[in-house]
Amino acid sequence: MPPHTDQDSSTVEVVDVPEESRFEVRIDGQRVGLAEYLRTNELVVYPHTEVDPAYNGRGLGSALARAVLEDARERELAVLATCPFIAAYLARHPEYHDLAYQNRSKVAD
Repeated sequence: MPPHTDQDSSTVEVVDVPEESRFEVRIDGQRVGLAEYLRTNELVVYPHTEVDPAYNGRGLGSALARAVLEDARERELAVLATCPFIAAYLARHPEYHDLAYQNRSKVAD
């Protein structure tokens, strides 16, 4: 996600840190939040997201959610959001519903 400036003139950016299997949201280069992921060739799982409480109410969680979902779209990956925040964001934004993982197993007891 390209950097942008928030209401107090700080530079906000979301970056993929693949060696840590997470995206980070940074303000002026300092990590203030993250979204962990597990990625395969067909699926990405988001198990945990957090933003430093000192930065609540600034839209950083939403910026992080948008960035991770846009990344999944670019990679053509289904999204399994086990993190409640990412799951709720996905549910509230119909433009991302097509990314939601659908279990297509034919196995039955």
